[in-house]
Amino acid sequence: MNLTISRRHLLQTLAAGAAIGGVPTYARDRTPGIAITIDDFDLADTPLISGLARDAAIRAALRSHGVKGAGFVAGKFVDAEKSPHVLAAWSSDGHMLGNHSFSHPYFDGSDPAAEMADILKCEALLAPYPGFRKAFRYPYLAEGNTRAGRDALRRLLREHGYRPAPVTIDTSDWYIDQRLTTRLKEAPATDLSGYRAYWLAHLWDRATYYDGLARALLGHSISHTILLHHRLTTGLFLDDGLTMFRDRGWRLVDASTALATPELQRQYDVVPAGQSLMWAAAKASGRYEGKLRYPGEDDRYEKPGMDALGL
Repeated sequence: MNLTISRRHLLQTLAAGAAIGGVPTYARDRTPGIAITIDDFDLADTPLISGLARDAAIRAALRSHGVKGAGFVAGKFVDAEKSPHVLAAWSSDGHMLGNHSFSHPYFDGSDPAAEMADILKCEALLAPYPGFRKAFRYPYLAEGNTRAGRDALRRLLREHGYRPAPVTIDTSDWYIDQRLTTRLKEAPATDLSGYRAYWLAHLWDRATYYDGLARALLGHSISHTILLHHRLTTGLFLDDGLTMFRDRGWRLVDASTALATPELQRQYDVVPAGQSLMWAAAKASGRYEGKLRYPGEDDRYEKPGMDALGL
């Protein structure tokens, strides 16, 4: 059977999903919370907006909603021109700064000592800023493909005073941004509404999925940490995203508060280790065999929908 996909229909469907229809209801004392965590801090200029202006827009969105975020900085992006201003501004605004390693390597578990050295190299760049905390976010959410490597790095992190800074709501926002940035380079006057609708719908879909895992595994919703990146889409649409979650009954939570909750300090015995913390919890439970995709989020899952929409 041939199926004709209507771009207009799909865009309308996504927009509806990102507006007000079909919203789950939550018990008042078990409403999910969401904290904004932003990775990498690549401050390169992009179409439409400079790196510094993008950062100002991100902080303005957080400020307008009265919530504090967390930035996980990869040291290789720290430069003498832009970063001091940006990291000082995050600190003065009351946001948390965490360690995302220096060179942003994929940790496969083979050399924990080298990984720890890379983390400490980044720490030296971040330590002067008042917002810095010894919280570590694994690049690519990769915590090791062997138990020995995983446990060795966990031990080294504890010995150096670090606590984990996990993601509970994983996303592929970087891929949506990549598609938008490529399009804008080709056609600067591109209408942003389709990308906005897709970005919002993607965040909502992933948030409700991972919150569903939390409720199934823990018996209740939690204060989640969502993974976003310091990219154009975050600068353009973060205010819309925060409004969407607030209007749908989610609590907006300070990142430091969410990261300190007992649920987010748990570590699970799964290999390969990493992904969303809720993915790891589901894997460790043994109740989701054959039901969890790996990796949890990736461009391969979003490409068909974006292709169909012409985005």
